[in-house]
Amino acid sequence: MNLVETVVNENLKKSVPELRPGDRVKVHVRIVEGDRERIQVFQGVIMRKRGGGINQNFTVRRIGAHGVGVERTFFLHSPRLEKIEVISHAHVRRAQLYYLRGRTGKAARLREKRMDTRKSTTPEAEAPETDS
Repeated sequence: MNLVETVVNENLKKSVPELRPGDRVKVHVRIVEGDRERIQVFQGVIMRKRGGGINQNFTVRRIGAHGVGVERTFFLHSPRLEKIEVISHAHVRRAQLYYLRGRTGKAARLREKRMDTRKSTTPEAEAPETDS
């Protein structure tokens, strides 16, 4: 491995949630104001994912004050990103949801994907019952 690859591998985050376009997320970002730092939460829908490796980024869109759309692009492996919470998944058929820019109100909603949160890890749940 050369020097560039070792530096890149050191800076990659180990625990990154699986993000997909259409996911509703809360992104906790570290903001520097003068000599103080604080955490700011940006909540919205992931519009797109781009890049790979250390350059991987994603764009989140939310509707701000007075119905104005706000989009922010975050680098996935940035040290400024504190954490990413996935709130819900949506059923989308596109990789990039640019059509949301032209929609407001109820038209901008996405159909929620129902996820099965139950885990059947017990062996008796997997094995069929036998009558003896």
